[in-house]
Amino acid sequence: MTGSSGYIGSRLVVALHRAGHQVVATARDVGKLGGFDWSDQVVELPLDVADAASCAEAFAAAGEVDVAYFLVHSIGEGDFAAQDLDSARTFAAAAREAGVARVVYLGGFVPDEHLSEHLESRADVGDALDEAGPELVWLRAAVVLGGGSTSYELVRHIAERVPVIPFPTWMRHPVSPIAVRDVLHYLVAAADRDLLPAGAYEVSNGESPTYADLLRAYADDAGLRRVWLPFPAVPPRLVATVASWLTPLPHELTADLVMSLPNSMQSRDDRIRALVPDPDGGLLTSREALRRARAGSGRAGVGSTDDPAHRVRTDPAWSA
Repeated sequence: MTGSSGYIGSRLVVALHRAGHQVVATARDVGKLGGFDWSDQVVELPLDVADAASCAEAFAAAGEVDVAYFLVHSIGEGDFAAQDLDSARTFAAAAREAGVARVVYLGGFVPDEHLSEHLESRADVGDALDEAGPELVWLRAAVVLGGGSTSYELVRHIAERVPVIPFPTWMRHPVSPIAVRDVLHYLVAAADRDLLPAGAYEVSNGESPTYADLLRAYADDAGLRRVWLPFPAVPPRLVATVASWLTPLPHELTADLVMSLPNSMQSRDDRIRALVPDPDGGLLTSREALRRARAGSGRAGVGSTDDPAHRVRTDPAWSA
């Protein structure tokens, strides 16, 4: 599994292991995996998705691999689009040569409109994996709600730091969020070729709040009094610049995400729910996902917390 040290990947290692799968966790610097409390429960291998020889060596060392997860991205790192596209092609070709049956990829929604650079890159990566590799399950998520996730932390920091919050018109567009617990549920299900056929599927909780609604929901749950200021259309680049000043998230990462907000992010595809049973208790609502994310202390290890929505000590420092 690539991206094992990332936000989704580190939690997916735990979810797959608890589901009874043997997990091979990879990283360019395999030493970084030793900081996770699941390190002694998995096979650890070095793998650089941008290096064909490294990919081939990792697959050879892993032995027979049924499902490979592609969870790396370079958003916020200069020319991330070209870098991610090359890495996807390299990894997919190596997986095909190694006889891997399936690749699973978590990307973003692909609305039928002009896409931001971030969303266009995510779509190009999915297409490259599909063309160059084994059969592909491409899960598409809009906003992932969980402590430590970039989307959630952007909402949290703005709600907590800005007493008067302007809402440009495009922040009143509907969006279809999903809790990190439920993303992991679908990613684990994607390993079962009998359960989920290859293809692209949107994953969401079935709700359609606006970005403004998510900010209000967080502020309400946190007991924050805020002034909500309707605003005319403002260039996303300006909002991205201001948001990067107001939050501790990396500047380029914040800018790349905010530039995607004007795109339509409302799900109209719930086919996956007819194939994969909902988790126990059903999919989490947006408010419940936000509440759970706030409840985490950030001190536990990712393998020892009962709820993947909680921030853990291996999440980025800017999520503390």
